[in-house]
Amino acid sequence: MNEKTSQLLERRKRFVPKGVFNVTSYFAQSAKQGTITDVEGRELIDFAGGIGVVNVGHTHPKVVEAVCKQAERFTHTCFHVVMYQEYIDLAEKLTNLTPGNFPKMAALFNSGAEAVENAVKSARHYSGRSAVISFDCGFHGRTLLSMSLTGKVKPYKLGFGPFAPEIYHMPYAYCYRCPLNLNYPECDVACARNLENFFIKNAAAEEVACLIVEPVAGEGGFITPPKEYFSILKNICKKYGIIFIADEIQTGFGRTGTMFAMEQYNVEPDLVTAAKSMGGGLPISALIGRSEILDHPQIGGMGGTYGGNPISCAASLAVLEAFEEENILYKGQELGRKMKQGFDKLAGRYACIGDVRGLGSMLAMEIVTDRKTKTPDPDLTKKIISYAHEKGLITMACGNFGNVIRTLAPLTMDDETLDRGLKIMEQAFNQSGAK
Repeated sequence: MNEKTSQLLERRKRFVPKGVFNVTSYFAQSAKQGTITDVEGRELIDFAGGIGVVNVGHTHPKVVEAVCKQAERFTHTCFHVVMYQEYIDLAEKLTNLTPGNFPKMAALFNSGAEAVENAVKSARHYSGRSAVISFDCGFHGRTLLSMSLTGKVKPYKLGFGPFAPEIYHMPYAYCYRCPLNLNYPECDVACARNLENFFIKNAAAEEVACLIVEPVAGEGGFITPPKEYFSILKNICKKYGIIFIADEIQTGFGRTGTMFAMEQYNVEPDLVTAAKSMGGGLPISALIGRSEILDHPQIGGMGGTYGGNPISCAASLAVLEAFEEENILYKGQELGRKMKQGFDKLAGRYACIGDVRGLGSMLAMEIVTDRKTKTPDPDLTKKIISYAHEKGLITMACGNFGNVIRTLAPLTMDDETLDRGLKIMEQAFNQSGAK
């Protein structure tokens, strides 16, 4: 660590609260495609992607050009005061991309948490009901309502109560650690069918406005449900008039091999939230879904000063152009295939890897003390990740037990960079004492 990094770290400690967490001690100087260069000139291989934000790669030329051109025209008018075409263009494209053969609308915001809040607001307004069902392993944001929806207490909720009322959590389809102590497929996906029992013991169906769920539980550990899971949930929701919300903030924009993960489950959500890689690095989010639901709140019921900022809209349109012209979905599928091969190879060597799971390039390894007891091993997980950081590979942990190593590498990462990253990962297992 050189003097510049040390000085920056000291200033960070002095002026930035510790609650604003940091995964590494690096400071970025520049970034391109799948790598970041820090202020010491050190190249870092990025398996984190800014927590899934740069699916098209760092500083994608189309995004940079679009941002610069829009900044020269105007940076802000507030869409509520003076409208602009970029907002309309993006809303139209999003309605065409999300699953569902029915009339759709889209509203734009700044963050994933805002999209989630407005999804719940819209569902409550349309249904006239107040209760919301989310899941034990879910993460939906850090604002009051989205934090209340989140299933993990530490660090997201500890000391921040009281929480928003009428939020009910049910178990997620965590097959590796089945909450019902059953085995798939003999279980007949009982965790999904249990929703109707949940109505009896927790929240009456006629009082439930919506159910919100991630197609792959991100912060919860990249938990990937069986293929039948969401169709069962959706059918039960439809039976009782409950709005089905897919939180695709992390899974969207090609992360799982399709533009949205729900496409792989053949489910048409009533509402979809999107953010993260939507803006290619710029802050923007969206709520997309059935027109009759989104058009129900009164004028002024949704919005925000910066929502759908013109520069962010231009960036997002450039992201979609890149997907169309550069076959990025296919690149993401290939990245996922190669990364999965690398993880499976590691699992063949190290018994501490209890499970390799995910969709597309949204992949993770769950670290355990042994495969029989499946006891989580967060200490070994930290050692592996720490060594990887020291050797220039940025990766992160997740999971309710802090024992899952996840990857969110840019979909455009080239094979040479990917191979170097996987070699460092293998070294990290070896040097950390993994067995």
